[in-house]
Amino acid sequence: MLLPDIEKLKLLVKAAAEEVLLKDFGHSEFEYKDDGSVVTPADIAMQDRLEKELKHQWPKFDILGEEMTETEQQAVIDNDLANTGEGYWCIDPLDGTSNYAAGLPFFAVSIALIIKKQQQLGLIYDPVRDEMFTAIKDQGAYLNGQRIEHSQMKFTDNKPVVAEIDLKRLPEKLAVKLVTESIFASQRNLGSSAIDWCWMAAGRFDIYLHGGQKQWDYAAGSLIFKEAGGHSISLDNEEVFRGQLEIRSVLACYDTKLFKYWYDWIGIKD
Repeated sequence: MLLPDIEKLKLLVKAAAEEVLLKDFGHSEFEYKDDGSVVTPADIAMQDRLEKELKHQWPKFDILGEEMTETEQQAVIDNDLANTGEGYWCIDPLDGTSNYAAGLPFFAVSIALIIKKQQQLGLIYDPVRDEMFTAIKDQGAYLNGQRIEHSQMKFTDNKPVVAEIDLKRLPEKLAVKLVTESIFASQRNLGSSAIDWCWMAAGRFDIYLHGGQKQWDYAAGSLIFKEAGGHSISLDNEEVFRGQLEIRSVLACYDTKLFKYWYDWIGIKD
């Protein structure tokens, strides 16, 4: 299978992020969508730019973008599930829109290439820190061109130092258990799923727990994390990515023993 030139994709995304996103960062207007999430003119402009350039460079692939309607998104998924298409780009043009609108420097562009329900390529670019995370299936994960490699970490009493946890989307019983039992030393939430996945891949967090991400939140990031050697599972004990337009929960950890400890502590059922 001949995949798109990832170096060409890197240049395309970096230029678009610098010219569209950084230009208005910190002083962008915003409004609320029907689902309560925030959208800015930069979301729309960035998606339009990416759609145009991806279609120009690789016209055979469909495009599924966050800012499309659900009907349009599902049509792209259906083509892939029916094997009537060549595959599609899954795009989040601005992950971390609330941060972006508020001037918080935690947002990114996320792009995955999906072919026959399988993640083939993932790219996430953080323009503030100029960090480009990439992965191709079965070829490892990279940060700014350098392969991401880890050794297994050591934890005392299976207690992670830093846990990235989105409490508001977790089941209430689990959220209460997390805040009442001393199972982690420190907890963070950056407000960008794309950056969460990448920072987990880079070893900057020890545990990642999220109750509900949409496909464009995890399509690229979960591949990058997996290719970096990490372990992930949904809270219903399924693969996080299943090639469908669905909201997924996630437990992720790089360290094998720590992952198993949290898997058992949460009570994920086989």
